[in-house]
Amino acid sequence: MSIDALLKIKNYEKVVYILRRHGITFFPYVVIFLAILFIPVAVYILFSSAFASTMQNPITYPIMIIVASAYYLSALLFFYAFFVEFYLDSWIITNDRLVDIRQISLFERTVAEVDLYQIQDVSSEVHGFFPTIFNYGDILLQTAGPIPKFIIRNVHRPDKLREVIVELASEDKKFHAGK
Repeated sequence: MSIDALLKIKNYEKVVYILRRHGITFFPYVVIFLAILFIPVAVYILFSSAFASTMQNPITYPIMIIVASAYYLSALLFFYAFFVEFYLDSWIITNDRLVDIRQISLFERTVAEVDLYQIQDVSSEVHGFFPTIFNYGDILLQTAGPIPKFIIRNVHRPDKLREVIVELASEDKKFHAGK
């Protein structure tokens, strides 16, 4: 889906950043997915050595294959759902507003936006070993608008992004003060 379909960009507005979560934050899901994929292989190895006669039975062996196939399809479906949530969560920063697009599930999305001139405070947080090493973290925005707190989670270089948002917000405040 294009940006134009999600939000109507005003004639004086230009997109400055399109942000997504840092890719390394999806790595734990990949590790869990690979571990889940290994479980049927381990069960097969255990069953083939302990219950060799059951594995050669013409009824139980096809049933085990069907169960394992259903298990793999379910694991793949859940991994795909997590990937869609990860990939479609995004934040769009323009010279006039910040748009938070949050993919909640496969068929549910929320879009919230705040005008930059309403931003009162911007802070960035980097907590932990991996966020420090890979330079990702959260940005917290205090606003005077209807949504009092915006959180941009797990973005790359949060300190630099905080500075850009503060600069854009001050420019937008000057623009709105001149109106």
